[in-house]
Amino acid sequence: MNLFTDIRSLVLDCLTAMVAEGTLPEGLDFANVAVEPPRDAAHGDMATNAAMVLAKPAKMKPRDIADALAGKLAADARVTSAEVAGPGFLNLRLDRSSWQSVLGAVLAEDIKFGRSDLGAGKRVNVEYVSANPTGPLHVGHTRGAVFGDALASLLDFVGYDVTREYYINDGGGQVDVLARSVYLRYLEAHGQEVAFVDGTYPGDYLVPVGQALKDKVGDAYVDQPESVWLQEIRNFATDAMMDLIRADLASLGIKMDKFYSEKSLYGTGLIEAALKSLDDKGLIYEGVLEPPKGKKPDDWEPREQTLFKSTEHGDDVDRPVKKSDGAWTYFAPDIAYHYDKVERGFDELIDIFGADHGGYVKRMKAAVSALSDGRVPLDIKLCQLVKLFKDGQEFKMSKRAGTFVTLRDVVDAVGPDVTRFMLLTRKNDQGFDFDLDKALEQSKDNPVFYVQYANARICSTLRKAAEAGIATDDATLAAADLTLLDDEAQLAVAKKLAEWPRLVEIAARTNEPHRVAFYLYDLASELHGLYHLGKSNEGLRFVNESNPSATHAKMALAKAVSIVISAGLGILGVTPAQEMR
Repeated sequence: MNLFTDIRSLVLDCLTAMVAEGTLPEGLDFANVAVEPPRDAAHGDMATNAAMVLAKPAKMKPRDIADALAGKLAADARVTSAEVAGPGFLNLRLDRSSWQSVLGAVLAEDIKFGRSDLGAGKRVNVEYVSANPTGPLHVGHTRGAVFGDALASLLDFVGYDVTREYYINDGGGQVDVLARSVYLRYLEAHGQEVAFVDGTYPGDYLVPVGQALKDKVGDAYVDQPESVWLQEIRNFATDAMMDLIRADLASLGIKMDKFYSEKSLYGTGLIEAALKSLDDKGLIYEGVLEPPKGKKPDDWEPREQTLFKSTEHGDDVDRPVKKSDGAWTYFAPDIAYHYDKVERGFDELIDIFGADHGGYVKRMKAAVSALSDGRVPLDIKLCQLVKLFKDGQEFKMSKRAGTFVTLRDVVDAVGPDVTRFMLLTRKNDQGFDFDLDKALEQSKDNPVFYVQYANARICSTLRKAAEAGIATDDATLAAADLTLLDDEAQLAVAKKLAEWPRLVEIAARTNEPHRVAFYLYDLASELHGLYHLGKSNEGLRFVNESNPSATHAKMALAKAVSIVISAGLGILGVTPAQEMR
């Protein structure tokens, strides 16, 4: 059930009738007619922009349309009033039975409430994390991991066929640096003193990898030239790092459907095939680029390169795919990787990038547009930086990692549920200050505690009712007389529950899972407010042993809130709390 969709259908039916009557001209497009909560709840329960969006194409005054539409809407039993405001907005108030029916729908649909077929089974690939396999995931990766995983769950919730994918950046020189770093730890395991130079990685996380290499090959690589061991240690170290990364992700409850190796693109003809696809469309040529902005002429050496006409697909400049020496640019394998995604039959692609990849957005979108002939949309979400604070001071390094705060540092400090929820309380493209002390604080100012406490409070209330001999099983609550819930505070909770299906669809359409976290906080606030009113108003108290019927109705309301909170937390990857400790 989606009450907002139902009322929008009512509005469209009324508009269609107005066309048939001649009040409105034929041929109007109703696609932009919306029904949504008003900005100010005092104005009503719902508002529609119908008169505003139809006035110009209908060549009529907005208020004239609104007045005629109001009369038709008011004739529906669900609508108690339809009032025209301002230049032509229409505010609606609904009969309380409409809100009570929402509670019945939540109880009947249970975990399916709010789900939809918005995605219509379309295949969407969500690529996220995709860190270089050179060490443990750091706090920046944590945000991308949580955001990507929640987005994947959100899209699954509304009917998409989702593939979670990790692109292993194991094709570049940084993996050679990893191999050299592991070799140093390998020598160290043999009792030699070593020095980490030339950008090698000094983190302690490579100590067990060096020991494991010694256990595997003994002294076979000791004092041997790099040509003997580089490739083997490169493969060994990459596998070890990917095991570490998989364990890091598992600590957050993240499991990928596919790990895709960049290295698999080289020497297999995949890069060549992707560029041939672009060449066949006339989008590859030999040319010389203009000097980058800010470069002085004497600093610029023009060189002929193989270029992709990305400007024909919305980019600012054309992009090189092969250097003048014949080597591939970094962009070439990325084109090939996305070409493979298109060839795998995905209908939509989503990439989650770090904040430092902003300059990559237009060229990657241009590539996918060209490769798919505009058929497959690519949405790229950038996750801004995270700063960690504890005791009022910023965390700046992890001894284990050597230079940065790891994902495990965060999870060990506050737990996976708190980590995930907190990182989703801010839009992905906004910077985030993560205060570890605040994250564990038990107060209204801590959103994860506030939402979890609401669910735990409901569970406690249901237990108290059962202890008082009042049945709280699903069948009893489903049969509860919901008309007994007629107080404005109770209806306010029902109204917030009614927003859930609409909110989920908006979040999915915009690829913004943070909206779910915001909504859950608001829903929890309504529940807590109602609970506190019960302390001074016995009629609003959830458990009343002398009035089982009223208690059943209130328990039904509480259970409906718990169902939606649990669904929302499930999307965010957070386990609902049954009790607070």
